[in-house]
Amino acid sequence: MDEPSLQLVSEIATRLAERTRPNKDFILKSLRQATDALSELKQSPQPKTAKEVKASKKREAALKSLANAVVSGGLLQHADRDVRLRVAICVTDLFRLMAPEPPFEDKHLRDAFKLIISLFADLADTASPFFSKRAKVLETVAQLRCCVIMLEINCIDLVLEMFNTFFSVARDEHHDSLIRAMISIMINILSESEGASQQLLTVILRNIVKQKQDAAYQLAASVIETCAQEDELNPLVCGFLTSCIHDRDAMDSELKEYYHEIFFKVVWCAPQMLLDVVPTLMKELLADEVDVRIKTVKLVGKLFARPEHHGALKYHELFVEFVKKFCDKSVDVRISALQCAKTIYLENPYARESHGNEIITCIEDRLSDFDDQVRKQAVLVACDIFRSNLTTDPSKLMKLLSQATERLRDIKMNVRKSSLQKLIMVYQDYCKKCYEGSMTISNHFEEIPCKIMMLCYNKDCKEFRSQHMEFVLADDLFPKDLPVVERINHWIHMFSLFSFSHERLLNTILTHKRRFQNEMKNYLAMRKKSKEICSEERQKKIESMFTKMAAFFPDSHKAEECLHKLNQIKDNSVFKSLEKLLEEQAFTTVEQNMKDKHLVIGDNIPNYEFLRPLLSKCSDNIFSSEHVQCILDYLSNNENGNKDLEDSSANLLLAIVRNFPSMMKGLEKQFQKLLEQISPVNDKLIDVIAKAGSHMSFNHSDIFPFLKRICFDGTRRQAKFACSAIAALSYEQSVFKKLYEELIDSLYSEWNVPTILQSMGCIAQYCVSNFETRDEEITSYICQNIIQMEHSDDGHDATSFPDISQCSKSCQLKIYGLKALVKIYLHYKGSHVEHNINGLLDILSRMLRESDNFFSTSTSSCENDKAHIRLAAAKAILRLARKWDFHITPEIFRFTILIAKDSSLFVRSTFLNKTQKLLKEHKLPIRFACAFALEDMQYQNYKYMTEFIKDYSIVAGRRQTSVVPGAIVDYPAYILVFLIHVLARNNDFPVEVCEDEKVYADLCSPLFFILQVLVDVSIVDGDLDIVNVAVLHVFSIFRAIRKVEDAVDVQMTTKLHMLAEIGIFALNKLNHGGISVLKNPGQVLLPSSLYRASSKCPVSFFDENFLSRVFHVLKKSTLPHGYAQKTAKSLPKHGHKVQQDVLKSNINIYGVLDLASKPDDLSRREIANDKSVRPNIPSKKRKKSETMSGSGSVGLHECSMIEKRQKLASKHSGKAIDRNLLSSSDPVRSESHGQTRKSKRAAASTLKNAVTSSNHTVEPFKCPRTKLKDTYGSKKNDILADVSNKSHFSLRGPDEYSSVNSIQATVTRSLATKEGTPLNSENTNVNERGKYTETPASGVVNTKTYAVRTRRKV
Repeated sequence: MDEPSLQLVSEIATRLAERTRPNKDFILKSLRQATDALSELKQSPQPKTAKEVKASKKREAALKSLANAVVSGGLLQHADRDVRLRVAICVTDLFRLMAPEPPFEDKHLRDAFKLIISLFADLADTASPFFSKRAKVLETVAQLRCCVIMLEINCIDLVLEMFNTFFSVARDEHHDSLIRAMISIMINILSESEGASQQLLTVILRNIVKQKQDAAYQLAASVIETCAQEDELNPLVCGFLTSCIHDRDAMDSELKEYYHEIFFKVVWCAPQMLLDVVPTLMKELLADEVDVRIKTVKLVGKLFARPEHHGALKYHELFVEFVKKFCDKSVDVRISALQCAKTIYLENPYARESHGNEIITCIEDRLSDFDDQVRKQAVLVACDIFRSNLTTDPSKLMKLLSQATERLRDIKMNVRKSSLQKLIMVYQDYCKKCYEGSMTISNHFEEIPCKIMMLCYNKDCKEFRSQHMEFVLADDLFPKDLPVVERINHWIHMFSLFSFSHERLLNTILTHKRRFQNEMKNYLAMRKKSKEICSEERQKKIESMFTKMAAFFPDSHKAEECLHKLNQIKDNSVFKSLEKLLEEQAFTTVEQNMKDKHLVIGDNIPNYEFLRPLLSKCSDNIFSSEHVQCILDYLSNNENGNKDLEDSSANLLLAIVRNFPSMMKGLEKQFQKLLEQISPVNDKLIDVIAKAGSHMSFNHSDIFPFLKRICFDGTRRQAKFACSAIAALSYEQSVFKKLYEELIDSLYSEWNVPTILQSMGCIAQYCVSNFETRDEEITSYICQNIIQMEHSDDGHDATSFPDISQCSKSCQLKIYGLKALVKIYLHYKGSHVEHNINGLLDILSRMLRESDNFFSTSTSSCENDKAHIRLAAAKAILRLARKWDFHITPEIFRFTILIAKDSSLFVRSTFLNKTQKLLKEHKLPIRFACAFALEDMQYQNYKYMTEFIKDYSIVAGRRQTSVVPGAIVDYPAYILVFLIHVLARNNDFPVEVCEDEKVYADLCSPLFFILQVLVDVSIVDGDLDIVNVAVLHVFSIFRAIRKVEDAVDVQMTTKLHMLAEIGIFALNKLNHGGISVLKNPGQVLLPSSLYRASSKCPVSFFDENFLSRVFHVLKKSTLPHGYAQKTAKSLPKHGHKVQQDVLKSNINIYGVLDLASKPDDLSRREIANDKSVRPNIPSKKRKKSETMSGSGSVGLHECSMIEKRQKLASKHSGKAIDRNLLSSSDPVRSESHGQTRKSKRAAASTLKNAVTSSNHTVEPFKCPRTKLKDTYGSKKNDILADVSNKSHFSLRGPDEYSSVNSIQATVTRSLATKEGTPLNSENTNVNERGKYTETPASGVVNTKTYAVRTRRKV
């Protein structure tokens, strides 16, 4: 059967041999016939008989002739690809048929294999029509294992070329049989090779370390995996890796730098291959090179992350060493360890089960790493672990979550930002799981937004301000598609965890949103009326609106530019869309807004990207009317009765309604049903009516009886809200009058007296006219029957008192009575109230001094009640001082601030907290800040004083151009005027001058405390100008006090002068000469109720050595612990005023401020100690500096110390000029050298009474000065007693005091003209040439319109 084929083969061989130069067609035709014939032949078995031997020889001769023809014809080296393909097919068939002997001699075998390998290189072309034939050749070669012959004939280079060819031509689309053939060939060669094995291994490993896992990588991995099963490569691979670990430098291999990757890839393919090498990685983890440790950590982490291998259990020592790398000295190593920890925890459940806690502990430790990059990576890892394990077993991870959220307070900005982003993602996933039902709401996760919100208190980054936090709460916190009901559930739980800081911040965000929306509504409304407004006025209003609106964006400058560009759009569709969005109160997300508005607006408008934040601010995307309805539904259906959540939902409702009361519109019926239920949050629901009553529609008969009943029968808290609700519902005055009469009747019947008192006080805020008819009756009853009545309480009747520990019921009743009277008098505008307020103040004074007289001695809780009565009296005076400061005598003031030294710690702390709060709100005269210095110098008082000085210094500095020169009553330093007067009355003050410095140090410690804070530049953020002004004012005050005497008790004058002398010396020491003179306030206005002019020359009481000892004791004892004082000298003088206008003098700073024509002994000592030098000053600046100096007069006045924010009522500009001066302003200008009475009157008439601002306007009331009790030590014939009689005034907002300056200037000018006398005869200076120069009068307000000048020749 084989004979025809063999015959054909022989003939073809003969024809090929006969042709010396055959053409291509002949060769191809012959080879095609030969391959067809050879394909029909099969391998012959081993011959056994003679016949079989003969046939075998004949077969061999035929095949041999073809082989010889191929060789002799040079077909093995033929250049044509088609010919080479046919020759290769013939060669492989010859190898198949003549096996086990090769068909060619050794010298021709190389060419044969080279031809076959070249054919393999074309396997990459899978689209070729000859691909199947080439694949057939490869499969045949693999089956015959003939490639091993290359090793025998020492063709190592061809073997390497074939290996490289396989890896280069391998493709993903190759059939598995083709890949298996390649693998088979390579494995056969590797199994037979000895010397070339390392080179062949290098080729394989080079392809396994590829980053891209392509077909070549898969081929190399398959070879390694197959060899590992047959132990073909195990010794080679292990030896290579071991050499890299132990002696890498001695190796001559290009792959030695990639051995970590090789290690991992080999373990990934054949983990059993390297069992003996894995423990050697411990040496790598301890290597000195950082990059080696990093690579080894990553390698070990990948090994332990393999879920099918229990690496952490098998190699426990290696895992222990790996854990130590979390504390490696290299930052990069620690970061790599964290990344590996995440991979291990998430990908290997066995490792998570066995070593999960240990891994979590390592991550927790890195959250507090000293390097910010490590902390940042730890947060990322912790959050990723949380996101993948929310529903599995979160209890193990709660501690990690808590510590991760703490990174929101990290000192580094990048850590905070990264933590914010990742924790928001965690919270979103948590909300999704809760919505799906796979999780329940947990406080652990609700803490995340709570701590995110606290980022707003980090003022060092604008991205964390409230403007940015609004977008976080509106657009980022919750998943986009989360329903409103689910959102409100999270808000309620979240709000239950809110602190005061959280509530204040949320209120700030909502307030900003409301104010922005109101400004936008005003802008859109003005656009519609553009034709009615002139273009210039319209442009100014638009710029003002845009400035206000831009302030609510994170980048205000960019926002303002975008708003201006938006304003230039002529297409009104943009503005109609915004207007529609502002009118809607339905909840929408910013994505919905962008999608909906895109159809109308389009993306071709300028700054289209600005629309996203703009639409977000215009929409109700934080809270909406839907949120409010959901809260009401929650309160109505609170079946679980969770009081905390019920209270939280009510508080949340209040927070929303406080800023968006219109969201309650349309929910009246549901809200009224909720009110009818007996609930512990009813008082808060009543407060909701008070906040949103003007936007709600109730029937009078439905809601008023309920509110009225609360005013009589409810708690004090409920009564307060009920009164506000009645006022919010806009009932007529007759309703208030009738209710007030019924309250009085209930008071007389002693029915629920605490609530009745609360209701009466609250009603007085909204309808004071009701009090006018029965004012004396009510005041007398409360004073006699409640406040001054001695009640006998059983000690067991003591009940809890709000914000205090315990006090008796009678004590509470007295306090409630006081509060009611304070509320009434604060809002009362009657004209016949002075004797009543004075009576009330007398009672309060007795409470402060003689609290024993208000209780029965048999009361067991007497001491506790006395303390609370003193506290209540002091707080009442603080509140009354806002309006009735003129009537608070020096004695009452002294007893009030001495509460700061009360024996009760609770009384002291509460009083100081109240004082700080009122001062911060500018609702209290600044003189009460003296209390901060009287208590022990603790951190809280230091904080209060620093906040007070910083705040009031800035505010006073802004108003310095509109005040009377020398009238420094609104500067913080002015409190020294009152403090010295109080300290002089200390019972421990020695009558005679003694030599014990500790005695004076103890007495002056409050004074020294204030001086330290005033000269501390760090308090005012390094602003030297503020400190300069403060130092000048302090020196002026001390100088002025040394030239006056005590108006209350002349015997105290010596003590006043002593305190001033010690103060001057201490300030000189604290100042170190580091602050230069900017300008000299020519006169210092002192209260005439405390001081009066003296003709005596001041004397010095102490020598310098004694004062130094006093200062040493003060310095040692009064500096607050933990606060290093920074004086002006210790900081660079960077103030712009200091750089430009500083005038250094040859004399001491005290000399410039000398208020007497002849320096006293103290002045000489100060001048002698001065070391400052006056620089050369240009003529223009010299002239300016000369005009700054004053004559040095002391002004005495009597006025309220509340900031100059009271706008004088002036309905008639012509006739009411005199009446515009405050009735309490009773100044007397007292000069050290005799002044005329006319100049006194003129200077006195220029003083302005300083009163704090009020959030609401109070109608003017009459307060005749002539009818006041002379409690200030002033004389009845003082000039302002005549001028300001029957004066009117009203409390105004902080922006309404500017007109006072023009009024004062007008009055000053008119009085000066009338008297025909200069206002100040001493306000002149003499220049170097002997000519006189003009100086602004110390007691005159200089305005642009009127400039009152005086001239005097020398």
